[in-house]
Amino acid sequence: MILTGRPDGPPLGAPAPLIDLVEHAAALVYRHSDGRVPVDGLGLLAERAALSGLTRQGAISCGGSTHLMRCADGWLGVSLARPDDIAALPAWLGRAVPEGDPWATVHEAVGGMSTTELDEKAALLGLPFAALGSVSPSACDGLDLPLRAACLAEPGVAPRPIEGARVVDLSSLWAGPLCGQLLAAAGADVIKVESTARPDGARRGPMSFFDLLNGEKRSVALDVSAASGRRALRRLIETADVVIESTRPRALEQMGIVASDILEQSGGPRVWASITSHGRDPGPGQRVGFGDCAAVAGGLVAHDDLGPCFLADAVADPLAGLVAAAAVLEALNAGGRWLLDAAMAPLAATATGPLLDAPVEQAQPPRARKIWHRAPVFGSDTASVLEGVA
Repeated sequence: MILTGRPDGPPLGAPAPLIDLVEHAAALVYRHSDGRVPVDGLGLLAERAALSGLTRQGAISCGGSTHLMRCADGWLGVSLARPDDIAALPAWLGRAVPEGDPWATVHEAVGGMSTTELDEKAALLGLPFAALGSVSPSACDGLDLPLRAACLAEPGVAPRPIEGARVVDLSSLWAGPLCGQLLAAAGADVIKVESTARPDGARRGPMSFFDLLNGEKRSVALDVSAASGRRALRRLIETADVVIESTRPRALEQMGIVASDILEQSGGPRVWASITSHGRDPGPGQRVGFGDCAAVAGGLVAHDDLGPCFLADAVADPLAGLVAAAAVLEALNAGGRWLLDAAMAPLAATATGPLLDAPVEQAQPPRARKIWHRAPVFGSDTASVLEGVA
């Protein structure tokens, strides 16, 4: 609540389906970790805000990089989190954009354009863009959670406890790393793998948040532009029980790493968790998106008399990380080999609904869990990890 609403207005409640889903996923994590991970699910949604000092800003995201804005036939979420996003604005809007603060120009330009026109250009340019409520909800598919889960059933692949399981975490930013952190807390050996050319952007801060999500992992850095680095990455993946990744499918496929093919190999990963903005399907799977945009696409926002405003801080990110962790634990417990498609936007759509009319005095400041370990130095475990990989 404290992160939802206008900065000069009262905090707003959350939808009941969001609370139900978070509590259900948290309970699954607790149960399948044999009680080692008592998760405050709703608390997870606010940890970045707690560590960064973020507050509610209405139609501007708590982090400030995404705006909700009106266009000719609806509402849009537009993120300008990366320099490349700002550089693409003239091509997207068909007009010059002044240096400095581009937001006034963007708001003015999109006000006279349709969502269809804007969407087509945004997709071509790789811009994080979302039309409000444009994505349908996920359905429970194979597991007791709203995400796509394909089981490549093999009689010889028995259930496996998470204790001591090897997790290769290729993800970055928030959702995937949170999934990996929860699995590490449950007893897994989690190896965080980063590109030497493009380390996890969350390293740019705040460092306390990066430590929270990655302090219990080992760090491997690989030059995936080189054939030797790609070979090392594939060998490492083949030794894993669980793989977590958050890239569009073509990024790994261009390196010859195809999730379904690797899962069909005997002795390879049991679970592949893909956590993306819009999923793995060829069309939506090419779209770019971050937590705030994904939430807008799913319609997971709050509404007041002035229109939509952001609900919490990039809520689709921690929601997807928590649900993916619960799904990984469920899949390991079930046995077989699983490809999990945890798409943030459809997942957000399952959590929408009328806001609960909770008393304002119940709103609590955001909080974060205690940080027990600093994240390892970038690539500090590369040699030792690869030494044990055939």
